Amino acid sequence: MTKPDESLLAHLNLGKATAYTDQYDATLLQAVPRQLGRDAIGLAASTAPLPFFGQDIWHAYELSWLNHKGKPMVALATFVVPVTSANLIESKSFKLYLNSLNQTRFRDISQLYQTLVHDLSGCAGDKVSVTIHHVNELIAFQPTWIQGRCLDDLDIEVDTYEFDAGLLKLTGAETVIEEKLHSHLLKSNCLITSQPDWASVFIHYRGPAIDHESLLRYLISFRHHNEFHEQCVERIYLDLMRLAQPEFLAVYACYTRRGGLDINPLRSSGPYSPPNIRLTRQ
Repeated sequence: MTKPDESLLAHLNLGKATAYTDQYDATLLQAVPRQLGRDAIGLAASTAPLPFFGQDIWHAYELSWLNHKGKPMVALATFVVPVTSANLIESKSFKLYLNSLNQTRFRDISQLYQTLVHDLSGCAGDKVSVTIHHVNELIAFQPTWIQGRCLDDLDIEVDTYEFDAGLLKLTGAETVIEEKLHSHLLKSNCLITSQPDWASVFIHYRGPAIDHESLLRYLISFRHHNEFHEQCVERIYLDLMRLAQPEFLAVYACYTRRGGLDINPLRSSGPYSPPNIRLTRQ
């Protein structure tokens, strides 16, 4: 399995001792070229269009700033980074950047919004959508159930915790089916620090039936795998597409928060609205 050239990530603050500043500093944001992860899954830079649609949906729980009178303000926020962006935004740098707003005055919330859109879009290399939520707003952050069958109820033996796409199998049935599946057992590790990343994954497909036990074993095999969240989801998407060649496929992973941020990458074979999933672990 091809690994990204980690020397190209040596500039990141991730895994290093860093000073925390509470004064606005857009230079804290650090970009990671998406192509580094896509090279590792056999997706060449010349591939156009991309074999999937999608976006990375971030939720921020620790957004604070000062109003024009110096009074502290707090809010929640949702950031949507398009899959077509040249870069993903490194999560620690994102946290440091948001912290730099803590003692920064903005004349109004519009100026804060425009600053966030400008800085995050510049880092990603594409337009980032920003929504600022009042702390009493419940709809966007209300825990919900995941649709479809939970694979975690399967009583299986597991002895593979190293990534193995060869675990995936079809049932052999000739009929085309459509189903929604999910598992809370996805765990991978940060590419740089090896800290655990925990997630629930939702899979919606229409095509040849995927063997449920093999799919669960496959997801569990990420347990010692080191890769960024967004790259794991693209890997799962491409492995399922190669296996089943379904008429439609969507993979959506909801990662638990770290440093006041959670990441929710979505990849699909066609335009697809992200399912309304907010989990108690997030």
